[in-house]
Amino acid sequence: MLSLYNAKKSFVSGLILAVLVIILLGFTQIAQAQERGSHHQQYRDARYQHNHDYPARGQFIGSLPGGHREIFYRGARYHFNGGVWYRPQGRRFLVVAPPFGLFVPFLPPFYTTIWLGRIPYYYANDVYYTPTVGGYTVVEPPKGEVSQAPPAAGQQQTGQMFVYPRQGQSQQKQADDRYACHSWAVDQTSYDPTKPPAGASETLRDNYQRAITACLDGRGYTVK
Repeated sequence: MLSLYNAKKSFVSGLILAVLVIILLGFTQIAQAQERGSHHQQYRDARYQHNHDYPARGQFIGSLPGGHREIFYRGARYHFNGGVWYRPQGRRFLVVAPPFGLFVPFLPPFYTTIWLGRIPYYYANDVYYTPTVGGYTVVEPPKGEVSQAPPAAGQQQTGQMFVYPRQGQSQQKQADDRYACHSWAVDQTSYDPTKPPAGASETLRDNYQRAITACLDGRGYTVK
């Protein structure tokens, strides 16, 4: 009898343990499904006939997608992939809008070009980029009527310039130097390519380019 009792007791204990394991696995699968689902809260950006899908801002993801790039701005770290910007938040990453003034050496893989006069804006995921020395800057939306048709070839903005570090500067150092030189050039020339005034002359743009080029050269960069 005792042996039978012990056998029944072991069976019941094993059964309870199995049920607890099943329940625990169920909660784990639900949590994982919720986490996976957060990755798919997307919206379609149809502005300017852009027509691409992006993760909605304000949601968290557990890990960054492969191939992401890291950008530093004013001591803060951002991650970029496929036109989407992320900020680290503890062990997770928050989908965010990049701050105005952030410099990037690249554009999103998919973008739509619009024009405000002779100035091109590159648009993707509710973010506007304009060309500057060595890359592009996140800027405010253009103020004024824009067109998706480029101006005549002779009226387009001059080509962008490229910046190469001569002293092995880190990405964060390069971003800091570019921002510092940009701010200095704006102060010197009263021209800001991230907020171009209506009807800005080519002379103002040239003065800004010369000023920022001289600043970057003095900080150990080659500008072409």
